[in-house]
Amino acid sequence: MKKAWLTLSALALCLAAGNALAKEYKELRFGVDPSYAPFESKAADGSLVGFDIDLGNAVCAELKVKCKWVESDFDGMIPGLKANKFDGVISSMTVTPAREKVIDFSSELFSGPTSLVYKKGSGMSADPASLKGKTVGYEQGTIQEAYAKAVLDKAGVKTQAYQNQDQVYADLVSGRLDASIQDMLQAELGFLKSPQGAGYEVSQPVDNELLPSKTAIGIRKGNSELQALLNKGIEALHADGTYAEIQKKHFGELNLYSGK
Repeated sequence: MKKAWLTLSALALCLAAGNALAKEYKELRFGVDPSYAPFESKAADGSLVGFDIDLGNAVCAELKVKCKWVESDFDGMIPGLKANKFDGVISSMTVTPAREKVIDFSSELFSGPTSLVYKKGSGMSADPASLKGKTVGYEQGTIQEAYAKAVLDKAGVKTQAYQNQDQVYADLVSGRLDASIQDMLQAELGFLKSPQGAGYEVSQPVDNELLPSKTAIGIRKGNSELQALLNKGIEALHADGTYAEIQKKHFGELNLYSGK
């Protein structure tokens, strides 16, 4: 009987310890690079706006936690996540095998292809051969950087890294770049529809295994508790129609969710 009592006591202590270790989130800190309209950018008053911002705030509302946004250059997202500067990354971060080795991801937020931007009538296209001798800019830390280094550099294209997407477009418009490579929807809705985007066009989607389309919330490796919590929030957005409402606000009838 004494042995059984000790066993039950040990079990109770383990359960209590487990409950103590379980983190109760009252606030979720999300890393974001606000240079990627219409997904994430700054309004004239300095507030953060965009599809990702609305989705993140909606997830927090569903989970009844406070949302805190922490701005960072995109190439600092994974280091910042690992250093506990934020709990998750909501900044158009594509799910790739390389990233999955160092961080985990939530279920899908949205999906979208990559494309190039260049002046109309330039003769350039998604074919790397058409870019030989040209200078193409990209935001560092992105999947487009991996493609630029692995494919474009070897095709005789000069590639240039930038800290954020705003800097890429600034040099494209000034003529320092012949083209830029980024998310296709971001280019179409964030650049081409702006005054500086007049006279430019986007290529067909760039088809390459280095350029997957699925985007999700990045979280620290092994944080299965937060992963489950975020997945619950995302699922709720689809179930109650909030996701569809936010998507329509930013993209009209366009569907960005693949359901994968």
